Order: sequence, then structure tokens, then C-alpha cells
Amino acid sequence: MCRLVALIFADLHMALTEIVPIVLKTSIVLMILALGLTARPADLLYMRTHPGTLVRSLVCMYGVMLVLAIVVCKWFRLDHAVSVVILVLPLAPIPPLLPKKQTRAGGDASHSVGLVVAASLFSVIWIPIAIQLLQLIFDMTLASAEVHVLSVVFLNVLLPLAIGALVHQRWPALAEQWAPRLARVGGLILLLMVIPILYKLWHPMLAQLGDGTFAVLVLFIVCGLLAGQWLGGPEQDDRTVLALATASRHPGIAMAIAHLNFPDEPAVLAVIALYLLLTLVLVPLWLLWRKRGLTAVAA
Repeated sequence: MCRLVALIFADLHMALTEIVPIVLKTSIVLMILALGLTARPADLLYMRTHPGTLVRSLVCMYGVMLVLAIVVCKWFRLDHAVSVVILVLPLAPIPPLLPKKQTRAGGDASHSVGLVVAASLFSVIWIPIAIQLLQLIFDMTLASAEVHVLSVVFLNVLLPLAIGALVHQRWPALAEQWAPRLARVGGLILLLMVIPILYKLWHPMLAQLGDGTFAVLVLFIVCGLLAGQWLGGPEQDDRTVLALATASRHPGIAMAIAHLNFPDEPAVLAVIALYLLLTLVLVPLWLLWRKRGLTAVAA
């Protein structure tokens, strides 16, 4: 009986390993398509007409956060695989789910969509360069997964976003009708995936709480929010957009680079899952604090 139960759980674990990434990708594609259905084609090129905002955003998201990751990995004595995850998180562009949070928090929708596009395109060029830099600094060999990064950026982000924007331009009523439906379905799928992810990674995640990984991830998210707020410019909406973009990263790209270097290391998925959970907790708390601060100033 015990052996039968063990075999069932082993089969379940293998099924989760194969199914969860596919379902997660599906949910993200649905949500980015829903976002595209609410955007105009001009929104995709928003950053082209705002070069100053673009430069500040890229410096904050990729430059400041990469320097922070290098400093903390030199400071904390982390497991090698964990250090790689911490170092590749700042290389990943912002997640496609972010603009919805940004606009709810007061951010401009055009700015949010344009930043997703610009940051995703820039990541294709930046990731190989940053990987070479990290290899020199830490004297190690890293694979950068350029092909997978291109696939994620273009197939999972830019293509559905462009399709949605074109549908919005051609059939605006249809786009307005289906955007919230697709967003709800994608969000529900993502929410349902939390349970099997926690089941699969619970013990590896708990193992990361005592070696400094938890503190490093909290530091990364909080410093990202503060850096974006500081470098976001004079407009409060722009600062909101950049703060959330700097603290939140696309898990698929970070996971691809880390997993390519450590394919059999459970800490890789555990650290990224822990980062996502901390983002879900810390970002709403920051938004609540910021909302209260703005309300107090207005009063």
C-alpha cells in the first residue's frame, strides 16, 4: 500500500512538472491578449515619443537592479544556484500582467503598455551582454538561453499584444467585450495554478528561508519599488509605472536562464516561486502605503 501511494505521488509530481509550465504560459498569453484588446496600436510605440522616460526606465530596471543584485550576491553567502537566480531576475523584462496593476494604481495605460514592449525588446539585446558581464565579475560560465528568451518575448508577449491591439483597432466593440473575459479566465487559471505550485515546491521554498535568500528577495522587491519611485520623473503616474516595473519581472525568462544552467536544481524553481509570492504580498502593501501618502498630501 505504501509503495502504491508513493508511486501515485511520483506520477502526480511528474504530471505537475510537465503540465504546470504549459498552463502558466497559457494563462499569461490570455492575459496579455486581453491587455492588447484594450490598447491602441499607438500605445505599443508610446516610448518612441518619450525618449527621456524610456532611458530612465531602462537604467532603473536593468542597470540599478543589476548592480543591486551583484552587490547582494557578493555580500550574502548564497548557494550558487540561488545566486544565479538573483542575478538573472534583473535581466528579465516586466511581466505581461503588470499594466493592469499599474493602471489600477493610477498609472497611465499607454505608458504601461509601451513600457512592456520597450522593455521586452531591449531584454533581447541586453541579456547576452549582461550575461557576459556577470561571467567576468563572478568568474563563472553561464548559458544565456537567447533562443528561449526570443521565443518568450515574441510569442508570449509581443505577438498576442500586437494581435489584441489590431483587433481593438478593427473591431473595438468586440475587443471591449472580450478583453475582461479573457483577463478573468487567464487570472483564474493562474490562481488555480498556485495550489499545485505550492504542493510541488513547498519544501524547497521552506529550505530557502534560513540562508539569506528570503532577505535578498525582499530587498530586491523593496529597492525596486523605491528606485522606480525615485527615478520615475516628476509625474506621480510615471513613478507608479516605473516602480512596479522595476520590482516585478517576467518569471518565465528568469526561469529559462536559471534552469538552463541548473536543470536539476530544485532551488531554482523554489526561489522564483518565492519571489512571485513575495511580490504578490509586498506590492499591494506598497500600493496601499502610497495611496495613503497621496491622500494625505491632497488633504
